[in-house]
Amino acid sequence: MLDQLIAERKRKLEKYREVREAYPGEARKRSTIAEILSDFKKLLKKKTKVRAVGRIVSLRDQGKIAFWELADESGRMQIVLSAQKIKDFNFISQTFDLGDFAEVEGVPIVTKRGTESLEIKKVIMLSKALRQLPSEWFGLADEEAKLRKRYLDILLNPDVKKLFVQKAKFWSAIRKSLEEASFLEVQTPVLESVPGGAEAEPFITHHNALDADFYLRISLELPLKKLLVAGYEKVFEIGRIFRNEGIDREHLQDYTQMECYWAYADYKQMMKFTREMYLRAIKEAFGTLKLKAADGLVINWGAKWPEVDYETEFKKGTGLVLAKATDAELLVKAKELKLEIPKGAGRARLIDILFKKTCRPKLINPCFLVNPPVDIEPLAKRLPNDARRVARFQIVALGSELGKGFSELNDPLDQRSRFEEQEKARVAGDVEAQRIDEDFLEAMEYGMPPAAGFGTSERLFAFFANKTVREASIFPLARPEENQK
Repeated sequence: MLDQLIAERKRKLEKYREVREAYPGEARKRSTIAEILSDFKKLLKKKTKVRAVGRIVSLRDQGKIAFWELADESGRMQIVLSAQKIKDFNFISQTFDLGDFAEVEGVPIVTKRGTESLEIKKVIMLSKALRQLPSEWFGLADEEAKLRKRYLDILLNPDVKKLFVQKAKFWSAIRKSLEEASFLEVQTPVLESVPGGAEAEPFITHHNALDADFYLRISLELPLKKLLVAGYEKVFEIGRIFRNEGIDREHLQDYTQMECYWAYADYKQMMKFTREMYLRAIKEAFGTLKLKAADGLVINWGAKWPEVDYETEFKKGTGLVLAKATDAELLVKAKELKLEIPKGAGRARLIDILFKKTCRPKLINPCFLVNPPVDIEPLAKRLPNDARRVARFQIVALGSELGKGFSELNDPLDQRSRFEEQEKARVAGDVEAQRIDEDFLEAMEYGMPPAAGFGTSERLFAFFANKTVREASIFPLARPEENQK
């Protein structure tokens, strides 16, 4: 059936090509549909001839007259074609289909039903659609097909189209906040010889020219901190990172991350800055600071974000005092709660799993989760009054982490010691544990100023929009269609 429909459209294409070019290189100067509708009364009164372009999204042929709906990015409107006004009306009717792109020229009219329309004098094909669009009413029924063929989902669903306009505004607001605060935007390499800056399993690729294996970066952190050594005091990057981990509501394998670093500042200053940056991004993308979440819950991001102590919450959720709990006690508690423990998991991983599964889900309203144990954050500076813990904050709401920042560790000896502990965990089987990065350690040995850093990702926008991260990704990675069963 599909082959027959495509064959029929190809036949119409050839018929049109016998007379005109079906895929011209450009369209002539025209008005947008929104502009035509905005000035409609004035154009109608003066019977002004206008030109518009767009896709035919509705087509009703009634013999000697046809009613189309033309859509461009600004909107859609009805156009009227008739044998009385167009000398090649029959040719047009026999060669144009739903989904084709057209340039039309005509004058404003109001139909008998009161619809503001254009009465067309001339039609030119700009692009022939060889495949029939899915029904506007039923669209794509399969959710996976919607994500795989996202261009059709956007075309047929105005809400999806609006979502990515909001996402663009979100990132624009983030960038403007940083630039106005004098942060310098940079681009650092995607390929790394040693993956670092986060606890995640990397992708590996081979560089033919250098005949060496490299890793796709899992973080932006270490190269940006080298720039603090180089003398820049405020830097940021918005770029893609890659993590070879599972797919769920909050995780993708490739996604956009933002990280910024601020010399001579601490995590308290960064907390204040990031809150202001978030509120601006929410307001510019969504127009309000009160956003709907799951189950109809409304989160007021403009309310105060309290500081919540990590170890206090850990005790509430597990009954264990982290300062005294042994590794064995942590493991017993995890098993008691029937949590899945990865192979080779050390103290850091056990603490992290217990907190994420038992404590964090109870943090509903926006807050700063602060001062976790040093075990789980190998790149953060220790608290001056408690060397067991680090000066770190996470922005948390509805049980999800929505950004993380800390006072950066700038002691190369302490950093080496923490890397060595991470390396032990990796050798024991923890594929997400960090590795020793000698190049980064060497850079630190030249001297790195005290600094605060912060990172967040496009998961933040998905959370604000109350979507899964796949839904909020314009072309999310999917299993190749030929591998589908």
